[in-house]
Amino acid sequence: MSSGRQTSAERIYGRDLEVGRVYQLSEFVMTRAELIDFALKWDPQGFHIDQQVADDGPYVGLIASGAHTFAVMQRLSVLDVYDHWAVIAGKGVSDVAFLRPVRPDDVLTGTLTVVEATSDDRNRTLVVVDSELTVAGRPVLRARVSSYVHATPAV
Repeated sequence: MSSGRQTSAERIYGRDLEVGRVYQLSEFVMTRAELIDFALKWDPQGFHIDQQVADDGPYVGLIASGAHTFAVMQRLSVLDVYDHWAVIAGKGVSDVAFLRPVRPDDVLTGTLTVVEATSDDRNRTLVVVDSELTVAGRPVLRARVSSYVHATPAV
């Protein structure tokens, strides 16, 4: 069975990344069961795990944990973009903004936009992307993510 990983000849290197390039992410359906299961383990606040508490609260219904929403963005980013790049490691995340609640059955998608690609003398490129996750075209999460990518194939 194939892992889906790219060979080094198929990978995208830092030297090939263009500032301004927008990568489209695929879709993820936030099921009610998954929303509750994640929250029970990682963020067990009432409005994430208890329908009655959620219905009586400020959101008038269950909403996903922000940590879960961010995890969905990471999953889509890896599957659709980072798995194709010659990634070394993540460097940081900043400017995280939770803009709207994510609810059961919401279909999440989004984009990554390359805003910086700076190579150094260690054959690395620091790549900064602005990430945005949306539901029905409306932003629910934004973050700036920086990673190191091999600038060129190793020789």
